[in-house]
Amino acid sequence: MKTTRRQAIASACAMALGGLASAQASDYPNKPIELIVPVAAGGGTDLVGRSFAEAAKKYLPQQPMVVVNKPGASGAIGTAELITARPDGYKIGIIICEITIIPNMGITKYTAGDLRPIARLNADPSALSVRADAPWQTVEEFIADARKRKDPVSIANAGSGSIWHMAAAAFSEKIGLPVNHVPFLGAAPAVVALLGGHVDAITVSPGEVAQHVAAGKLRTLAVMSDQRVGGMFEKVPTLKERGIDLSVGVWRGLAVPKTTPADIVATLSEVAAKAADDPVFREALTRANLGWSYADAAAFQKTIDHDRAFYAELVPKLELKK
Repeated sequence: MKTTRRQAIASACAMALGGLASAQASDYPNKPIELIVPVAAGGGTDLVGRSFAEAAKKYLPQQPMVVVNKPGASGAIGTAELITARPDGYKIGIIICEITIIPNMGITKYTAGDLRPIARLNADPSALSVRADAPWQTVEEFIADARKRKDPVSIANAGSGSIWHMAAAAFSEKIGLPVNHVPFLGAAPAVVALLGGHVDAITVSPGEVAQHVAAGKLRTLAVMSDQRVGGMFEKVPTLKERGIDLSVGVWRGLAVPKTTPADIVATLSEVAAKAADDPVFREALTRANLGWSYADAAAFQKTIDHDRAFYAELVPKLELKK
């Protein structure tokens, strides 16, 4: 009788726990959601993540979305934490195009194939910027002076293998100019280094230098895109206008661990679509001179697949090191 009673109690407990799990799944989210941003606070990726979390409040009113910065290794540290997280929808993340770059450099064993994309939120080109008191008024002057120097010009980036490292390296390779690449833990500290005169230039997005350009502290010489950016950068030429056929840019989007259940993915996809189109998000990007570029999961996956192939071919040519 004792064994039978224990079995009955165990069975009842199992049924209760099963019912609770089912209720939790249908009641998602029933606790705060952690949004991993894989770079330091203050840069463009951080702004995209925080603005998205703010906009998402309207569409996930029952629980907050808490932004947690996990910088390092060109996004590899934060992205690895996202990939290996429990796939229950309570740890999601902003992914950046570096996930298509750094596997080719041996920085991480993970690839974009280890994630499930939800939506692309933003895209921006790289821009070559210098201090406003620097002697170069044009990209041609920058290149001409760099060729005369005994030591290579120094260009700050957001970390080894980051898209901004890639932009500077691709620029260097394209024009045949040696460059001293100086890594930082994100675009924001790299910009600070340029403002302090510790490097000659930087290749982050226009939005990440916009406030300093507006304040007259920095000057943007060229953007690495097919077309001009517009807004306060409408007079800044593209490299292609200057005879340098190079376009390099960043994208930022939302993703979850690959085995996240379909119902949770559906909820997050719906929230992403609404939050991305919300004035709170769109206006935040406009104020920061960041490009709005929403794409659903299928379109986002195509972008990811294109870049995986592109950088798998490009990175070996650049002979980049960790």
